[in-house]
Amino acid sequence: MSEHKDRVVLAYSGGLDTSVAIGWIGEQTGAEVVTVSVDVGQGGEDLEVIRQRALDCGAVEAYIADARDEFANEYCMPALAANGLYMDAYPLVSAISRPTIVRHLVTAARQFGATTVAHGCTGKGNDQVRFEVGITSLAPDLTCLSPVRDLALTRDFAISYANKHNLPIETTHHNPFSIDQNVWGRAIETGYLEDIWNAPTKDVYTYTDDPAYPPLPDEVVITFEAGIPVAIDGRKVTPLEAIQELNRRAGAQGIGRIDIVEDRMVGIKSREIYEAPGAMTLIEAHRELENVTLDREQARFKRRVSDRWSELVYEGQWFSPLKNSLDAFINDTQRYVSGDIRMTLHGGRATVTGRRSDTSLYDFNLATYDEGDSFDQSSARGFIEITGLTTKLAAARDVAFGRGVDVGTTNLS
Repeated sequence: MSEHKDRVVLAYSGGLDTSVAIGWIGEQTGAEVVTVSVDVGQGGEDLEVIRQRALDCGAVEAYIADARDEFANEYCMPALAANGLYMDAYPLVSAISRPTIVRHLVTAARQFGATTVAHGCTGKGNDQVRFEVGITSLAPDLTCLSPVRDLALTRDFAISYANKHNLPIETTHHNPFSIDQNVWGRAIETGYLEDIWNAPTKDVYTYTDDPAYPPLPDEVVITFEAGIPVAIDGRKVTPLEAIQELNRRAGAQGIGRIDIVEDRMVGIKSREIYEAPGAMTLIEAHRELENVTLDREQARFKRRVSDRWSELVYEGQWFSPLKNSLDAFINDTQRYVSGDIRMTLHGGRATVTGRRSDTSLYDFNLATYDEGDSFDQSSARGFIEITGLTTKLAAARDVAFGRGVDVGTTNLS
């Protein structure tokens, strides 16, 4: 009986590079290759078609998983609870899909007895970090491999290899952009976009229509329970359905287009285009409901936590101890984030026009300036005195030592 070969689990998209990687890994390492393909709402080919291609390209096993609901529930919803935006702009489209895929890579490695996990990332992007840190966080005994980075698998070589071995994969079409997409959004980079003076052309966009020529305004009411969208216009939805419906409706209005120069982990700046109509609409609605339901100090601190959470997730630390601790705080803040947010979707903007919540901290009688005002305005004088006391004392000291602020004089004649 022949000795059992080592096995490598490969994150498999069904495209040229990862199809060629199946045979190339085998030739370079002597290992058998098991492919893993995960549906996170990216669209495109059916998983069964991708599975068969992997086998036709030489994989000994091909693992597939429909993870759309898992991705929406366990990854998109925590990102929503955190209002996760890297550099106040990027809703972590790719960053939150990687840990989803990583879980299935590790599951497949255990199931098929693999000792190494491979991915198709380059050596200067963020995803190599997200994959490898994620994998070793869940399975410290596994090793990681990148054919592009570690085995010199170039694009030109991949085309030549596929043609030579008659692999069942298209080699003539070359997209000018590098694209990654899932139900939370779409990321586009490279090509002429690398010149940061070049404006994106209409062919860059798929999830969104041109906001300069929108259809009529679209009013939507999003219902949340404990921070999770549970209904749209009164119709119950799952998190996946909520994202999908708002992708369609907000996308038709050109909402969620993002064009930024981003600070990558490896220290370089990269121009990125994103489309995230559903994600950005939900984040805007969720933020406003938090404005109604969170205590002031809790809300202030949560903004700081959200920034750090977003940085950790961007940097591939989804499974890290600090991120888990921040999750505990964020989850606690969501206890009373329930109610309805009404928005108008139009011309590239999702504008909140109404808020309604049984758990609101907004008190009409305290807020109103009309009859029925229950706020005791006589309390304000003492409050102001105490609030300004330390600054007043410091100002008096400055004056005593000749360092008072020169406010100048104003000629009122």
